[in-house]
Amino acid sequence: MTTPDAPLPTVWPAFRARDARALIRFLVDAFGFEETAVYGDQPDGSGDVVAHAELSWPLGGGVMLGSVWDDGAWPVQPGSAATYLVTDDVDAAYARAQAAGAEVLQELHDAGHGREFAVRDPEGNLWSVGTYRGQPRRG
Repeated sequence: MTTPDAPLPTVWPAFRARDARALIRFLVDAFGFEETAVYGDQPDGSGDVVAHAELSWPLGGGVMLGSVWDDGAWPVQPGSAATYLVTDDVDAAYARAQAAGAEVLQELHDAGHGREFAVRDPEGNLWSVGTYRGQPRRG
């Protein structure tokens, strides 16, 4: 499923998590994100607090996340993100998300713009997954 020639992301949805390491494991298991970088709060990169993480989406793009702490610089509340993931095999993605324990909010169905489903992750973030790739760019 990985597309090695996918362009590097230039827009990064970013959010915070109460248990960032558990959320990273969930996103890898439930959706197939790939860990690109995970930096903990310890000098060797380990530790319970994730200072910064980047997860790549195999078809292109990715998300950034980190542990929530009150530093005043990024006052995003855990569980407040909503993200749409594009996949060519939405049925397999649905089965994978269910197997990983994702809370299903919208069952797999055919919509006017493609096939899709929606789930909630353990932090409360919403994930819509489908085949819709968006409208072609103008010009």
